[in-house]
Amino acid sequence: MKKMKIVFVLVAFILTLSIAVGSSLAWLTDKTDSVTNTFTYGDINIDLTESENLDLKMIPGSNITKDPKVTVKANSEACWLFVKIEKSANFDTFMTYTIAEGWKELDGVDGVYYREVEASETAKEFDVIKDNTVTVKDNVTKDMFTKDGYTAPTLTFTAYAVQSENVDDAATAWGYANPTT
Repeated sequence: MKKMKIVFVLVAFILTLSIAVGSSLAWLTDKTDSVTNTFTYGDINIDLTESENLDLKMIPGSNITKDPKVTVKANSEACWLFVKIEKSANFDTFMTYTIAEGWKELDGVDGVYYREVEASETAKEFDVIKDNTVTVKDNVTKDMFTKDGYTAPTLTFTAYAVQSENVDDAATAWGYANPTT
């Protein structure tokens, strides 16, 4: 029994010593503030506009104002910008135009032009037709308009944009923008 008392006293002493030492020790610790990463998306926004109420009468040798403009809106990502110009089958019989400066014709795709546009905090506007003018050919006659089967010539514009980051060339970008052609 005396042995038991000694063991009991020894255990009590060790426990008391552990509690005393444990409560007097200050552990060195530290903690940082949290850092939260929020992943947002990049974006490209474009507009295609043209003046309204244009006088589009074809008079031989005259110029007709056609002013389609493509705008890459402010804060858009850098992009490949495209304009697709579709002419009716008879357009070239009656009229001509020249594409505005800065556009390059996309190899192997009729009527598609492109340019690279850098990201910007301000909107960037690009004319499509040089001098905003379509010219009626001198050799157009009234008889051409009154022939059976005549339809008025048309010119249709569509704009597209694709991010330029991770897209190496215009042909690849065009495939993303309009995969059906």
